Amino acid sequence: MKGRLSAVFMALTVLGYMSTASAGQVVVSAAASLTNAFKAAAVAFESDHHDVQILLTFGASDVVLQQIINGAPADVFASADQKAMDKAVAAKVIEPASRQDFARNEVVLIVPADSKLGLRSVDDLKRADVKRVTYGNPASVPVGRYTMASLKKAGLWESLQAKSILAQNVRQALDYVARDEVDAGFVFGTDAAIMPTTVKVVQHLASPQPVLYPIALTLRGQHNQDAQAFIKFVLSPQGQAVLARYGFKKP
Repeated sequence: MKGRLSAVFMALTVLGYMSTASAGQVVVSAAASLTNAFKAAAVAFESDHHDVQILLTFGASDVVLQQIINGAPADVFASADQKAMDKAVAAKVIEPASRQDFARNEVVLIVPADSKLGLRSVDDLKRADVKRVTYGNPASVPVGRYTMASLKKAGLWESLQAKSILAQNVRQALDYVARDEVDAGFVFGTDAAIMPTTVKVVQHLASPQPVLYPIALTLRGQHNQDAQAFIKFVLSPQGQAVLARYGFKKP
C-alpha cells in the first residue's frame, strides 16, 4: 500500500508540474556537463527577462531525452553530442529546424590529484598497476561515446574493457576520480575544471568527431516565445560569454 501511495504521489507531482510549467516558464532539459554553465545562463537570462523563470533538469543526454519521449515536460533540449539529438529527431520530440550547435568541448584523461601512479597518457592505462578506469556508459552517455571512439582509434578500447567502471553520467565519472575510487577516468574538460584541487588532467584526447553540443526546441516548446528567447540568448555573445567562463568554446 505504501508503495502504491508513493507511486500515486509521484504521478500527481509530475502532473502538477506539467500543468504549472506553462506561461512565463521555460523547462530546459540538458546534459549533465552543462549543469554549472546553464545555471549561470539561467540567472543571466532571468535578470533581463523578469517575468520568465527557467526550470532546469540535468542528466545523461540519452536519459533526459528518454524522459522527454516518455512525456516529461520540456521546452528546450540541449545535448552533449549529435547522436542524442539525432535520436530526438527520430523520436519526433523536437523541432528539427530549431536545432543549432551552441558549444564545443573536449574529452580529457584525468587522475586523482594525489595519484602516485605517474600516468601520463592513455597508453599508460594498459599497465598492470592500473586497475580501474571510469567513463560514461557509451550506450547512454555522450562522453562515453566520445571516449570509446578515441580509444578505438588509439587501438586501446578492447584492452581496457576488463578495467572499465561505467558511470551513469559524466559527473559521476568525475566523482569517482575525485574520491580516488578509480585510478583514472575520462570526462569533459569543462567538468575537470570544476575540481582543480581533486583531479588532475593528464591528457587532452583527440576526438575523431568534434565534441559539439546541439540545442533545440521540443515540440512542446516550439511555440513558446520565452523558450525561443532562451535559445537565442545561449547563442548570443552574452550567452557565449557565460559558457566561456565555464570552459566551453564556440562551436
